[in-house]
Amino acid sequence: MSVIAIDLGGTKIASAVVAAAGEIGARDHALLGGRGGADVAALIVEQCIAMRAAARAGGDSEPSAVGIAVPGIYRADRGTVWAPNIPEWDDYPLRAELCRALGDGTRVVVDSDRAAYILGETWRGAARGARDAIFLAVGTGIGAGILVNGSVLRGHADIAGAIGWMALDRPFRDPYVGCGCFESHASGPGLTSVARRLVETSPAYAGELRSVGGRELSTARLFDAYDRGDDVARRTLDEAIEFWGMAAANLVSLFNPETIIFGGGVFGPAVRFLDRIYAEARRWGQPISMEQVRFVASALGGDAGLYGAACLALQDP
Repeated sequence: MSVIAIDLGGTKIASAVVAAAGEIGARDHALLGGRGGADVAALIVEQCIAMRAAARAGGDSEPSAVGIAVPGIYRADRGTVWAPNIPEWDDYPLRAELCRALGDGTRVVVDSDRAAYILGETWRGAARGARDAIFLAVGTGIGAGILVNGSVLRGHADIAGAIGWMALDRPFRDPYVGCGCFESHASGPGLTSVARRLVETSPAYAGELRSVGGRELSTARLFDAYDRGDDVARRTLDEAIEFWGMAAANLVSLFNPETIIFGGGVFGPAVRFLDRIYAEARRWGQPISMEQVRFVASALGGDAGLYGAACLALQDP
């Protein structure tokens, strides 16, 4: 038995055929290329059809279910998606569109990428078998997949885990309106924004980031500068470590997890800071819970969403 897993991001889509035991078979990916609305749904259908053909070519029976991880909020009560980085997806009826296109014989399961990440890691990754765990995803945005007593925590309107809005600093600043305090300081775009602000407000600074403007200042460039001892890069990432540590401490104090998994594009290069993040969290978190929790890097990396989407599809309807 196999299923189709779809991991939809803000700029690309990944797809795979995944066996019930967890092995990934055929896989593919495509760029969204600025698509929005029904065009993105059509691209998902194309990927599903390609994966069906790949499964047949490999001698498998045709997958009977599709699991889809989406970058935003999945409103399960009406089957719609809010995805801020995809045009025209304010309340898009994704599940109905896919069910119609793929036919009655294919079960379609949709959920947030946050839920998929934690399900993937507890199924095949760094928190395998855990019943209380959190996946802290830091990339273009910041979110958390939260598993409590074996079930994904969803909240009243399926928005639980939107921790980019954690209030970790004061006073309130205008940039917090769009994405929240935590995300403004410690997401990928947040890091580059902080670095640019430090360059602008440090007239004596003559380091390598002084000449890097606009989109040229990427998180990769920032980490490279840090490795070369750049002062602005050091100050930016030192502050981020404090924010990541405070946020993790709050999650530990609230949910008492056995494991927090750090993933997303920034972790990656920020995995080197896990010991410092844990040390910072210990200053703030509930002490008994902090003694018991593990801070670990994602074992699945960029495949966490695919494994989680497969897990969704394999669950009993």
